[in-house]
Amino acid sequence: MNNPHLPMLASVVDRIQETPSIFTLKLRLKNNKAFQFEPGQFNMLYLYGVGEVPISIVSDPEQNDVISHTIRTVGRVTNGLSQLNTGDQLGLRGPFGRGWPIVESHKKDIVIVTGGLGCAPVVSVIHYILNRQPDFGRLIIFQGVKHSDDLIWNKQYQQWSSLPNVEVRIAASQSTSKSWPWYSGHVTNMIKDFSYDESNTIAMMCGPEPMMFAAVESLKKENIREESIWLSMERNMQCAIGHCGHCQFGSHFICKQGAVFPYSEVSDFFGKRGL
Repeated sequence: MNNPHLPMLASVVDRIQETPSIFTLKLRLKNNKAFQFEPGQFNMLYLYGVGEVPISIVSDPEQNDVISHTIRTVGRVTNGLSQLNTGDQLGLRGPFGRGWPIVESHKKDIVIVTGGLGCAPVVSVIHYILNRQPDFGRLIIFQGVKHSDDLIWNKQYQQWSSLPNVEVRIAASQSTSKSWPWYSGHVTNMIKDFSYDESNTIAMMCGPEPMMFAAVESLKKENIREESIWLSMERNMQCAIGHCGHCQFGSHFICKQGAVFPYSEVSDFFGKRGL
């Protein structure tokens, strides 16, 4: 069993620059046989002498020989991680948190709503579903970005949209190109354009909280039940084991009870300032 306090040694086996500020690190653990995770969980990546930061796992759980993380360069640690190259080493603690409701989703339609790099926590569950399509129903993916130039994994979305029983809709609040092939506006505006089997649909979402709040309201108007809506929350997670208190969310700690929550569990304080 992994010690949650001690980082395991990981080596960079590949590095992909997704955008000028976003990159993906593919890591291999020295002892990867003991590492198992669920879609939606996260790791703490530790850069020696600098610090550590929580990063979502974007790879498929059954392909754990290489563990992928997509990272935005926003601070000291992520800037240091962005300087790593193939063969470099770092520390990894995890996995932490609660993942997406995979068992509850079997044979059901899945709606995914994401915004910005909020797509990272749901990429692993998208891969999971697509690699096991007979186990699930229809998959609808809504991805929103602020600027059309912010879209990462453009080819991947195009590949997904060509698959049977998969619908992909992408929105940019601000389109900087006349050739932008997708929707211009807020991602939540597209939810009403589909019909849903409300008794057989599960929604999963991640991104800025105002976006998720609007998405929840739109899904409720489509008669999607509150207990079928799941959110991946983001807070300042510094320890990942519930000791530091930085990620407290109402009566919960994001790092332990989350990062994924059913909406019905957090509805009383979701969207309220200061929580």
